[in-house]
Amino acid sequence: MHIDILSLFPGYFSGPFDVSIIKRARENGLVTMNLVDIRDFAEGKHKKVDDRPYGGGPGMVLMPGPLSRAIRSVKGEASHVVYLSPQGKVLSAKVCERLATYDHLILVCGHYEGIDERVIETEIDEEISIGDYVLTNGCLASIVLVDAMVRFVPGVLGHEDAAACDSFQKGLLDAPQYTRPPDFEGRQVPDVLMQGNHACIEKWRREKALEKTGKVRPDLCP
Repeated sequence: MHIDILSLFPGYFSGPFDVSIIKRARENGLVTMNLVDIRDFAEGKHKKVDDRPYGGGPGMVLMPGPLSRAIRSVKGEASHVVYLSPQGKVLSAKVCERLATYDHLILVCGHYEGIDERVIETEIDEEISIGDYVLTNGCLASIVLVDAMVRFVPGVLGHEDAAACDSFQKGLLDAPQYTRPPDFEGRQVPDVLMQGNHACIEKWRREKALEKTGKVRPDLCP
């Protein structure tokens, strides 16, 4: 998979993609990334990329010219263009799993009051939000999307079943997890996990997942 990220602040991404699982995925050639500065496609002495919204209102809006040129500079027939926006569909595990099937993703980071609607109409395939709140820009949202999505790219996690066992994949939150030592400050690991009966363990995990989901996210309960 190749990912192009378009923003006004490429330096924002220094760090998050250079550690842990994403770093390993890049080193192994499973994921490649390119950061595109939208301002490089602005014209004039001052490289202007934003202007006041027609009709009035606070803030600034990204102009269609520079942004369209930036998108088209990396866009191909197989590209899927995502605009990170509070107005988009909410990011979910299912959405991440679907996005992981594309060979080329272009992520457009919103800034200020957003982008000119004509760019959305002509260049954007879908809008995605990471939640019902507003960030100062779309850079962090794109980092969240990439981090959640690359886990579904084959080979990234190492164990093919790892992503399938996480919260939300079966419509429920994950069951509690335990590791050594078996006794920590008087709290014991549940006996069922120590006995090696996989059928009983799966039953226990299912029950605990239902219990946790009902308590924390009843909207997800079957």
